[in-house]
Amino acid sequence: MSKRYLQKTTLVVASGNLGKVKEFSYLLSEFPFLVKPKPEDIQIDETGDTFVDNARLKAFSVANITREWTLADDSGLCVNALGGAPGIHSARYAETDEDRIKRLLQELKPFNDRSAYFSSALCLAAPDNKILVEVQAKCEGLITKEPRGSKGFGYDPIFEVNNCGLTFAEMKLSEKQALSHRGKAFSMLEERLANIL
Repeated sequence: MSKRYLQKTTLVVASGNLGKVKEFSYLLSEFPFLVKPKPEDIQIDETGDTFVDNARLKAFSVANITREWTLADDSGLCVNALGGAPGIHSARYAETDEDRIKRLLQELKPFNDRSAYFSSALCLAAPDNKILVEVQAKCEGLITKEPRGSKGFGYDPIFEVNNCGLTFAEMKLSEKQALSHRGKAFSMLEERLANIL
C-alpha cells in the first residue's frame, strides 16, 4: 500500500446533521479520510429539482469554500399516495423530526396505500468544481401507523423496510447500512472511491 494512501485526506461532509455525519464517518472508516462536518456558518439554499441536483449543489458550494474534498448527500422520503411527497422537501416538511413524522402520518390517514421509498443521491466533489463520484440508490418500504424504535433519525421510526418487518429506527447501525438507500448508494460510491484512491 502506498504512503500516499496511508496519509489522511480531509473529507468534509456537507451537512449540519450530526446523525448523518456520524453515519458517513462509520461508512468511510476503511478509507484514509479525516471526516469533518461542514462549518456551521455555511448555509446552502437547496434550489435543485431533484436529489441529484441538490447533492451536487451542496458538494460544489462546500468544496469551494473549504477547499477540501466534499461529500454531499441529498436524500428524502417519497410516499406514493402523496404523489412522492415530501420528496426533496423531506427535511423542510416541518420544524422538527417529531413534527415531520406527525404531519406525514396525518396526511396519510385517508389512504390505504402506505408504500414509500427512501432515495439517496451522493456527490463527491473537489474544490475545482470537478465531480469525482456521483451515485443514486433507493430503499423500498412502507409507512407504519405509528413510530417504532429509538435509533436513527428523521423518518426512520416510521419507515419499515420491505420484507424485513423492522423500521430503520429498530435496526442496529450495521443492519441499517446493509439495507438503507444511503448504504446502497455508499456501496456504489465505495467501489468508485477505491479506483480513485
